[in-house]
Amino acid sequence: MYTEQLATLVPSAIEGSVARITGLTVAVAGFPAPVGALIEIDRQQGEPLDAEVIGFRDDLTLAYPFGELQGVRRGNRARLMRTKGWLRVGPELLGRVIDARGRTIDGQPEPVLAERTALDRRPPSPVERPRIDTPLATGIRAIDGLLTCGKGQRMGIFAGSGVGKSVTLGMMSRYTSADVNVIALIGERGREVNDFIERDLGPEGLAKSVVVVATSDEPALLRVRAAFVATAVAEFFRDRGLDVLLVMDSLTRFALAQREIGLAAGEPPTTRGFPPSVFAMLPRLVERAGRGPTGSITAFYSVLVEADDPQEPIGDAVRGLLDGHTWLSRKLASRGHYPAIDILGSLSRLMYDIAPAEQREAATLVRELLGAHRDHEDLISIGAYRRGSNRAVDLALETWEPMQQFLRQAVDERSTLEQTHEALLQLRRRAVERATSKPGATTT
Repeated sequence: MYTEQLATLVPSAIEGSVARITGLTVAVAGFPAPVGALIEIDRQQGEPLDAEVIGFRDDLTLAYPFGELQGVRRGNRARLMRTKGWLRVGPELLGRVIDARGRTIDGQPEPVLAERTALDRRPPSPVERPRIDTPLATGIRAIDGLLTCGKGQRMGIFAGSGVGKSVTLGMMSRYTSADVNVIALIGERGREVNDFIERDLGPEGLAKSVVVVATSDEPALLRVRAAFVATAVAEFFRDRGLDVLLVMDSLTRFALAQREIGLAAGEPPTTRGFPPSVFAMLPRLVERAGRGPTGSITAFYSVLVEADDPQEPIGDAVRGLLDGHTWLSRKLASRGHYPAIDILGSLSRLMYDIAPAEQREAATLVRELLGAHRDHEDLISIGAYRRGSNRAVDLALETWEPMQQFLRQAVDERSTLEQTHEALLQLRRRAVERATSKPGATTT
């Protein structure tokens, strides 16, 4: 392993010169560096500019910069720094906020990190992945009770803007039973970073977290790199036998950043302007999460849904890659229902493998009652529904308030798996009592 690291960290004496700049891409002549190599470009004023090789065109090597191109001119020298990206890691990263290059940005001294890991590791072999058989508590009743997630599962949180996504992720990070949180804030507004860390995550959550930040004003390459940095940090802790919660907000901004890079490299735009590299990179990233021989990475990837359209290309592609999806509803959020989780539109593919039978029965009953209420919501809202017309709707109306109390949860309210399980069973018992108290009534 150390021989491999040495070969990639010690560069060969390869130099070239800037031939031209097209948009945000630098074309370097006489520079046979491989894709993914990190290079340094001289500028007329200031420090040299770091960049990464993203492709080739004719006899030129294309590089995407980590910063602004001011001061770069034709003929400036470009030097190979290393041929592969590595990241310094260690348990000292806990409680720290780092950027997409692994440097701390929280104003505290740089930690001494003795170990390194590759940024772009291959996913574990599919035949070596242990089965997921143990639930992971997120601290959110609606998820733990009705969308139970297992250690090593990969879930998507699909939402439009302004429906409480960041608050939900913050609650999850603060109340989870995982040993370590790794949180990637990709493409966020700069103001929202401190809001999330101080308000949503809080000191308790930050103490066992590593936060990776690449704001919206940073180059696309750093936004893409931040996702790989967060995943590499999560892999480090997983390989130490820990259960890791990886939260990435958002996978959509990661895809948008890769779209910028792909188009700059000359890729043809396909679905809604996204080049093929976007849809090739998404599975490479999400497949790295999961359960390993000693630890696990349970991943929640948020997806910003354009115009609340569930069929938009990134959301549609991601749903097929993950082990379930949680849909946040703007309609529920507008009613003040938080977390605004649309239970009927959400699914955990592994819940029926990891949840006990009595919990599954209770969850099925709640879904049945919510569905019956939704199907007749228009009649109920205008007072046209007549009790006795439909037994399921009658039962949904009688248990509506207890169900809402279970599904709603204050930001500062924590719920353990045991508490959630007991509350869900109590809800089922109440529904059964109401149903059996009427002649001829039946329930699940």
